[in-house]
Amino acid sequence: MNYREAMDYIEQLKPLGSVMGLETMRGLCERLGNPQDKLKFVHIAGTNGKGSVLAYISTVLQSAGYKVGRYISPAVLDYRERFQVDGRMITQSGLCKYLEPVKEAADAMAGEGGAHPTLFEVETAVAFLYFVDRGCDLVVLETGLGGSLDATNVVSNTVAAVFSSISMDHMDILGESLEQIALAKAGIIKNKCYVISAKQPPEVMKVLRQAALLRKAKFFTADAGKVKNAKSSSVKQQFSYDKYKNLEIGMQGQFQIENAVVAVETIIMLGRCGYPVPEDKLREGLRQTKWPGRFQVIGKKPLFIADGAHNEDASKRLAESIRFYYADKKIIYIMGMLRDKEHDKVIRNTFELAQHIITVTPPIKERALSAYELAQEVREYHDSVTVADSVQEAVEIAYLLAGADKETVVIAFGSLSYLGELMNIVEHRDTIRRDSHGRSEQN
Repeated sequence: MNYREAMDYIEQLKPLGSVMGLETMRGLCERLGNPQDKLKFVHIAGTNGKGSVLAYISTVLQSAGYKVGRYISPAVLDYRERFQVDGRMITQSGLCKYLEPVKEAADAMAGEGGAHPTLFEVETAVAFLYFVDRGCDLVVLETGLGGSLDATNVVSNTVAAVFSSISMDHMDILGESLEQIALAKAGIIKNKCYVISAKQPPEVMKVLRQAALLRKAKFFTADAGKVKNAKSSSVKQQFSYDKYKNLEIGMQGQFQIENAVVAVETIIMLGRCGYPVPEDKLREGLRQTKWPGRFQVIGKKPLFIADGAHNEDASKRLAESIRFYYADKKIIYIMGMLRDKEHDKVIRNTFELAQHIITVTPPIKERALSAYELAQEVREYHDSVTVADSVQEAVEIAYLLAGADKETVVIAFGSLSYLGELMNIVEHRDTIRRDSHGRSEQN
């Protein structure tokens, strides 16, 4: 199998969609020799922030000298981002190497009359094989959807179950109340593991605590309310938590301090079960952590920010960060949303901060809300809206509207599925501008 054949196979699996349940995943892993049983896991669930929490934890552990696997979804810039060891994504030949036996096992299951594993199940199995082969000390594992019936929950060797912020999302699958959603996510808690959770709404905390008690797991709250001396600038944020004074993170957005606190509490707990991290390595890892598409500055003239806010809670956090950092700026939005997300609530939480809104159609055809449909919804709240025919056109319109005004900030948000393309376009444009500026200076 070469890389083109591998990507063709991945495309063929996409129509299988998402199937909740572990029966097929267990069958697939069994045929592969249950590679997940040879690994130790930090398993992360949540509605918002789980990717950032994963980035902090894995970067800190890597700084401390551990070999760390990362399994994430979705990717932003490159499909292979899903599979990383020590922050480096799998090679093209590596992906082919591990996908081949998984494909063989999956095809055999279908050939024997069983269900063919979904794309996410296949990817998860590839990750397990890769991490075993690389000899990872710990794997930081992000759930895809929910927890108890998510394909990643086939694992049993969970050292720590970690919960970022839990709110309303995927209600058609996980349940229509916070309690039901929390119960689905609490399924990642394993017997006698450590449980670390961000401060949650009371009904969520109750569910998580009960699940931990049932499994004799030790429960700890990472309470961002205990943060002291928080300071933010355009390049870093600083805060004190627990015994650690003046910790620094380079990621922007007020919500990132909460995510970092969850990571710090997790690192403290990992130290109690055989994975100690010296304080200087904790500090170093937090400073070095990067994560694409999370209130990330991707261009500077004008200031251009990309953020994956795609549901009600995330859009509230995005609005808070805009008010905090850019209250006196002219704001232009680029928005792209999936049909099955809470687009109306996202619009309502953010529209009043923008002077102009540009809509785009995300590339996930079967789930995308078209730019025209999104614009129609936005116009119920805002009278300055433009429909872009492509992400490229949306970027060009944003630059035209911004002009040479240094007080303008462009913020692209919504589905992560289009942000990778947008980030590449902005980076390419910035590179051309810098090169032309350099040539003009030389002349």
